[in-house]
Amino acid sequence: MTAAGALYQLVQSLLVVAAAPLLVGWVNACRAWLQNRSAPSLLQPYRMLRKLFHKDAALAENTSWVFRFAPYVIFGCMWLAAAIVPVLATDLPFATAADVIALVGIFAVARVFISLAAMDVGTAFGTLGARREMLIGALAEPALLIVFFNLSLISQSTSLTTIVETLARREFGLYPSLAFAAVAFLMVLLAENARIPVDNPATHLELTMVHEALILEYSARHLALIEWASAIKLFAYFAIGIAFFLPWGIAEAGDWGALPLAIVAVVAKLVVAGAGLALLEAVSAKMRIFRVPEFVATAFMLATLGLLLQYVFEV
Repeated sequence: MTAAGALYQLVQSLLVVAAAPLLVGWVNACRAWLQNRSAPSLLQPYRMLRKLFHKDAALAENTSWVFRFAPYVIFGCMWLAAAIVPVLATDLPFATAADVIALVGIFAVARVFISLAAMDVGTAFGTLGARREMLIGALAEPALLIVFFNLSLISQSTSLTTIVETLARREFGLYPSLAFAAVAFLMVLLAENARIPVDNPATHLELTMVHEALILEYSARHLALIEWASAIKLFAYFAIGIAFFLPWGIAEAGDWGALPLAIVAVVAKLVVAGAGLALLEAVSAKMRIFRVPEFVATAFMLATLGLLLQYVFEV
C-alpha cells in the first residue's frame, strides 16, 4: 500500500459518504425544476437524516436480531461497494482485493439482508416487498454480471482497476459492444435503485411500491441508515458507470498532482449524470409491476448481445 493509494482511498471513502445525500438532493431538485415545481433545498436529505438520527427507534416485539442488525450491514455493504470502485484514482488499496464479481456479491448481500429484515416483521407489506425485491434482483444481477464481463473481455481482467486503466488509455474508437452494455447498465441502474420507470421512490401505494415496502417498519436511526445506504448505492452505481464508460479524468497510480483535477472531473460527471437521471424520470411513466421482469430481461438481452459482438470482433 503506497502513501498515495492510502490518501486516494481515504478521500474517496469520505467523499462517497458525505456526497451521497447531496447527489440525491440534486436529482430531486432537477426533477422538480423539470416539472415546473419549486425545488427543495439540496441539503434536504441531510436534514432528513439528522432528524431521524435524533428520534427514538420503535421496534416491533416479534422482531429478531436480523431486523435490528440489517441496517448496519446494508450501510456497510454500500459503503464498501462505493469505496472499491476507482472514481478518483486507480491506485486504491481496497480495489485490489475485489473484482467485478465480488462487487455484484456485495450488492447481493445487502439485498438478502434487507429482504430478510422485511420478512422478519411478519407483515404483508414487508413480505410483498421482499418477494418483489428478490425477483428484480434475480434478473438484474445476471444482467449486471454480463455487462461487467463485456468490459472484462476488453481488458482481459475482472479487476476493477485494470478495467478502468485499460478503458481510460485505449485509443478512441467506436465499440458497439460498449453501447449495448451502457444501455443495459442504465436499465439495471434504474431497477436496482428503485427509480422510475421500475419504482417510484416517493410513492407509498401498496400495489406498486418495492423499496418502500421493505422499510415501512423501520424508524429513527435504523431508517436513517437505510436511506443513507440507498443514497450511497445510487452514488456507487453512478461511480461504476463513470469509471467504466467515462473513465477520463481519473488519476493514475502515484500521480498526486492529478487528485484535484480528478475531484473536479467526478463532480462534473455526477452533476450531469444526476440531471440526466432527473430528465429520464420526468419524461417516463411508472410501469406496471408485472412489466418489470420484461424490462430487466431486456437489459440482460442487450448486455448479452454486446458480449457476443465483442467476442465476434475479437475473433
